[in-house]
Amino acid sequence: MMDRRHILAALAAAPFAARAQGQPPRILVGFPAGGSVDTTARRFADFARGKQAETVLVEQKVGAGGRIAIAALKDSAPDGQTLLLSPSSMFTIYPHAYRKLAYNPAADFIPVAPLALSTCGFGVGPMVPGTVKTLAQLADWLKANPDKAAYASPAAGAMPHFLGNQFEHAAGLKLTHAPYRGAAPGMQDLMGGQIASGCFSIGDFLPHLASGRVRLLGVTDKARSRFAPDVPTFEEQGFKGIVGVESYGLFLPARTPQAAVDKLADIARAAVREPAVIEALAKLGFEPLSLGSADYTKRLAAEREYWGPVVKASGFSSDD
Repeated sequence: MMDRRHILAALAAAPFAARAQGQPPRILVGFPAGGSVDTTARRFADFARGKQAETVLVEQKVGAGGRIAIAALKDSAPDGQTLLLSPSSMFTIYPHAYRKLAYNPAADFIPVAPLALSTCGFGVGPMVPGTVKTLAQLADWLKANPDKAAYASPAAGAMPHFLGNQFEHAAGLKLTHAPYRGAAPGMQDLMGGQIASGCFSIGDFLPHLASGRVRLLGVTDKARSRFAPDVPTFEEQGFKGIVGVESYGLFLPARTPQAAVDKLADIARAAVREPAVIEALAKLGFEPLSLGSADYTKRLAAEREYWGPVVKASGFSSDD
């Protein structure tokens, strides 16, 4: 009779096959339904469905900035049947920002493959006069209006939080950080004139640019985004070193057999070559990214090293 170890290995050799108890495989998501992470997970599930399983579920485990879903993955059997789709910040920035993190990003998980990249943008709403068209002009306006010197982000400890903090220091400003519970409420307050500026994923800005309700002043990649080609980077505008690009990737629990990791990485690379997936990602302001597990692991390790000094310089830390 096969012992548990051999059963798990046999299941993992055929990722997205039916689970042992007849339950379909699942992709965990730590953010609300309808958001960019959830949408990306559902597009990947659609691609995998029918290829490796008749049904692939997307399961929300919302809360604690994505950490509840990560904990659920950590507690899952390493059989290749439970995946997590997550922004990279949970594995590269959170270890520096949260003193009581309940997981080790390097030891508890296996990065399978990325699906997409997203740059961030810094924008303003109707509180800021239309004459402000550059980051330098924004800095001058904020200095002249210190009671309005605040910026929104989707969460404390998220990448946009620290990009805004870098801008604050580079511009010689004193900015109040206003963390929201997700990008949607922050964008609503930005567009409604309740807060002057905000840093979010560029995809959060794109649906609102044509209306003029928000104006995107800078992006945080090394090159301009094809989704907003007229918007210069921070570095183009003289704010050197303010660069932040978020990857959205798939993760498995540690000790998942390598055969399962490799098979799922192959599925992910095939997905980001699929025109329908590429089109769906573009609607979110995402660029497809194709890497294998080893290369993605190296990328995340380099990002984790990069963000350590940035988080330390911000002075932010949390016991939550």
